[in-house]
Amino acid sequence: MNDSKDTDVSENKPDIEELAEKAINYISERKYSELKLFLVDMNPADIAELMEELPERNLPIVFRILPKELASEVFVHIEGDTREVLIASFSDKELKEVFDELYLDDTVDIIEEMPASVVKRILKHAAPDMREEINKLLNYPKDSAGSIMTPEYVDLKKDLTVEESFRRIRRTALDKETIYTCYVRDDNRKLIGLVTVKELLVADYHDKISDIMETNVISVRTTDDREEVANMFSKYDFLAMPVVDNENRLVGIVTFDDIMDVMQDEVTEDIEKMAAISPTDKPYTRMNPLELWKKRIPWLLLLMISATFTGMIITSFEEALAKFVILTSFIPMLMDTGGNSGSQASVTVIRSLSLNDIEFSDLPKVVWKEIRVALLCGSTLATANFLKLLTIDRMILGHSEITVQVAFVVCITLVATVVCAKVIGCSLPIIAQKIGFDPAVMASPFITTLVDAVSLVIYFRIATILLHI
Repeated sequence: MNDSKDTDVSENKPDIEELAEKAINYISERKYSELKLFLVDMNPADIAELMEELPERNLPIVFRILPKELASEVFVHIEGDTREVLIASFSDKELKEVFDELYLDDTVDIIEEMPASVVKRILKHAAPDMREEINKLLNYPKDSAGSIMTPEYVDLKKDLTVEESFRRIRRTALDKETIYTCYVRDDNRKLIGLVTVKELLVADYHDKISDIMETNVISVRTTDDREEVANMFSKYDFLAMPVVDNENRLVGIVTFDDIMDVMQDEVTEDIEKMAAISPTDKPYTRMNPLELWKKRIPWLLLLMISATFTGMIITSFEEALAKFVILTSFIPMLMDTGGNSGSQASVTVIRSLSLNDIEFSDLPKVVWKEIRVALLCGSTLATANFLKLLTIDRMILGHSEITVQVAFVVCITLVATVVCAKVIGCSLPIIAQKIGFDPAVMASPFITTLVDAVSLVIYFRIATILLHI
């Protein structure tokens, strides 16, 4: 049953490369009417993806063939490099027409990605009121709610009737990003309520907005972090959220499509930090090797220097290792197990922190839980490893130097290493967030390096005591 369903979905998904080849054939044969008919039935996002596959010389042809409204929708979905090529090919009139059709928040997003010369040209041909709104949005902090909001929303007065409200919605709807939720403001532009189109449809035409509006409105401030706004969308299942200033005046709304982009950006940033890579706004395909090198090398240098401590620890126990050389062969296994154990705990905790499931006050409870998990995991690993050492390694492979005492040292170390690794892995992200650092920084590479050093100290201390070396 599931296989059949999966097949249906894959069959409905367009083959972009095949469609791009078809478009190129239409262009080469100058069948522009057929090309237009071919494109207008496609989704704007698919057309944008198709254009990414076209030669640069064909991009202006395809874009100019599209109807004006469809062309603007496609323009929003196009990647930065392709967008620059198109803008370079536009006349001043075409540039103005494209940006006049865009919603203001989309215009700001595009401007933030463009080089200064392109931005100057866009603003030059924007209407004065639009230029003023753009500059306002650009002045908000990059990661704030104000930077992703749009001032294009439907607002109503509480004294309006339902019938009057519908007339206002019809009159202004084309210029608004969403009309499903309407926000009620007083004469001082302060947010006092909201009403949905569904509620308007089922209400009597003579009802006042003040009688049907919801007054318990959840809003965010322009300076709130956009990741917090995304969490609120997830919690309340909103399609849009009002944004107010410090005096509770309604200045814009954040819509669900923008929050989806925020969530994707935040997840990408966390993954990059957890992999010891400096975050970047550019997609991988648009970065050259030099840019990737700049993002990766600082962390690699830091981790390399910090890893020298493990070498110093091994050097300090050279005499002990000389007496029991076999101990050296277990170092990679112990370090890897410790690193993996720490990573499991850190990733789990970092995810819980991002979802606001845990906070600093939960640290003792989290550590206690991870200690119990570590004892279970460590005991299981130690038991399996003890049996392997004495049966496979000693009896089958004939490594006589692996005695019961040596196996016992390795297995005790294994339990202690897993416990320490999980405690470090779960506590560091929580502490990092408390002192103002991003918890994602305290992920795999950093914790693995720290746990490696700790596991070696534990290993050699236990070996020194139990083997009398």
